[in-house]
Amino acid sequence: MSNVPSTWTNLSWKTKLAMSIFSFGIKLSFRSDGSINRRLMSFFDFKAPPSAKPTDAVKSSDFNVDPSRNLWFRLYIPSTNGDDNAVNMPLIFYFHGGGFAWVQANSIGSDNICRRLAKELNSVVISINYRNTPEHRYPSQVKDGFDVLSFIENNTNFEGFPKLVNLNNCFIAGDSAGGNLAHHVAVKACESEFKNLKIIGVIAIQPFFGGQERTEAETRLVGAPFINVQGTDGLWRMFLPEGADRDHPAANIFGPKSEDISGLKFPATIVIVGGFDPLQDWQKRYYEGLKKAGKEAYLIEYPNAFHAFYSVPELEEASLFIDEVREFMKKECAKRFD
Repeated sequence: MSNVPSTWTNLSWKTKLAMSIFSFGIKLSFRSDGSINRRLMSFFDFKAPPSAKPTDAVKSSDFNVDPSRNLWFRLYIPSTNGDDNAVNMPLIFYFHGGGFAWVQANSIGSDNICRRLAKELNSVVISINYRNTPEHRYPSQVKDGFDVLSFIENNTNFEGFPKLVNLNNCFIAGDSAGGNLAHHVAVKACESEFKNLKIIGVIAIQPFFGGQERTEAETRLVGAPFINVQGTDGLWRMFLPEGADRDHPAANIFGPKSEDISGLKFPATIVIVGGFDPLQDWQKRYYEGLKKAGKEAYLIEYPNAFHAFYSVPELEEASLFIDEVREFMKKECAKRFD
């Protein structure tokens, strides 16, 4: 059986070329000493400016939280019949992927995903520009994410923030490395006492988890698009605290060193998994760990999906994924009225 799924081989040549060039840039910018050539990567990581006027029915703007650490977020607001405040919309805090090391909130890929989520889910989206590794290791990224949540908790009247966004219907979402951060920020939010924000759901899109063990999927799916154990090992070395192994709880959520979350009021969680993603076994263990801890969790599997399939709108699975998340959000929002 080939490790390259039909969902990849049947993509348009333009899409495959664009994704391959970006992947090549990542490999090229990765120095042998574990650092990253940021200047070189800038030639591959194209940026999208904010759009004050709606682009594809969504407008966006950037807001600084702490310039000293380049902490900012991009706010996406879908237009509804020309009135941005006509609908009582949910709020999604979003963490982009990129192995913790690459990509920013204004990278074209991140911008496209968040713009689509805002439009298709009819939600306000806050995309968080957290610090990258290896310059900033864990827990820097979790702190950045939590500080943006705290900023919104205490500053909902700033110019440009939609007045009728429903802060009782907040979700924390992320793809790949961002899915990892979504979990950790959600845990931190559970341990805090927000008065204005109510986190009711986590959307973990092919989250990047791992451990010392080599799983069946990691061993079998050598040559799958975008990701392999050699690459993920390198990313964990850059992300985890100095001297930590991959069973550190930042990577292995329900591993031997993990903390018990059964006592936390952790939000309902949807976990998106692809059958050609080498990380799938860790993602399924995450789902199983949530269930074992007594948490509400849903596992959605797409057998032919590769890692990052959600970023390719031409794929049927990418549309199905949007539909699943929409239903999950509707269900969790409706619980307040049951």
